[in-house]
Amino acid sequence: MNQIIAIVGPTGVGKTKLSLILAKYLNAEVISCDSMQFYKGLDIGTAKIKKSEREGIKHHLIDILSPDEEFSVAKYQEIVRNKITELTNKNIPIVLVGGSGLYISSVLYDYRFIGNKHSKEIEERYKDYSLQDLANLLKEFSPKVAENTDLKNRRRVLRALEKIDSDFDNSGKFLYYKDAKIIALDMNRSLLYKRIDLRVEDMFLEGLEQEVSNLYKKYPKAQSMQAIGYKELFKYFDGKITLLEAKIEIKKNSRRYAKRQLTWFRNKMDCVWFQVDPNNFDKTVEEVIRYIKKK
Repeated sequence: MNQIIAIVGPTGVGKTKLSLILAKYLNAEVISCDSMQFYKGLDIGTAKIKKSEREGIKHHLIDILSPDEEFSVAKYQEIVRNKITELTNKNIPIVLVGGSGLYISSVLYDYRFIGNKHSKEIEERYKDYSLQDLANLLKEFSPKVAENTDLKNRRRVLRALEKIDSDFDNSGKFLYYKDAKIIALDMNRSLLYKRIDLRVEDMFLEGLEQEVSNLYKKYPKAQSMQAIGYKELFKYFDGKITLLEAKIEIKKNSRRYAKRQLTWFRNKMDCVWFQVDPNNFDKTVEEVIRYIKKK
């Protein structure tokens, strides 16, 4: 079996940096598992790796969609598995990297998109989810359904998830690629949150406000504009909040997203965890390489 390495973890933890190092080490190609990096023009707010930063390593599933196009988990699964087959047939190792848990899980685990109905377990399954968490999950499953659902009504969001669940076998208990290795990065929580806040400040310095302004004019109702860093600035351009309030919301929502990511990777995926010290990243790299060299 061709080598498949997946790198997951919360936003801002260092996944992209590690993916480049491992791709060079393995002579691999990288497949993005970040659902917002699929969209052209969503660059700064998604922390999309620039072409100049890719160090000659081929990246897949970045900038494949217009901001107003819809893209389902099922379609993503199909495209990525086809790409994995293509690369495997060429004996090219693969590094999957990203923080969109549902998307990467749909590829690595035995998630099946079918038409069989499930027993009614939705309430129990999502009892610990806040309304915002449920809305975010619905958007990931089906942006089109989310657009036509009252996201402020918990019962209606649950009903929409239940309808989707009838077409999605959410077992996901077994690895689809038996030899795949899933590397999860974590960091001291307070340090991670500080890095996230600094990252948001850097995004504004890089021109996030102008990037979102351009998208606001062209795609005011696109579902992709619900991404963190974009929806908050849309509220600013609508005159509902100040720029400072938008920045504060982006930081807050990014920290909350990081927490949800960690919950997903701990509860939904069989990962090997590595603690990141940003002042000694080489140590993490050495530990990861030792792990992937094991049979």
